[in-house]
Amino acid sequence: MKASDLRDLSIEELRIKENDLRSELFNLRFRHATNQLENTAKIRSIKKDIARIKTVLRERQLME
Repeated sequence: MKASDLRDLSIEELRIKENDLRSELFNLRFRHATNQLENTAKIRSIKKDIARIKTVLRERQLME
């Protein structure tokens, strides 16, 4: 997911997407702990996506 794509979304959509990614991250961590996760790089990818969303939200907050 690119930051330019995220900037096109509304604040509410960004918050919903962040919550979805957080729940997915929880599930991935749980699967990793039980040795059921094959692609561990997915955890890092989700974390970076959450950081991008938080960055875009912060940018918009500072613009107000």
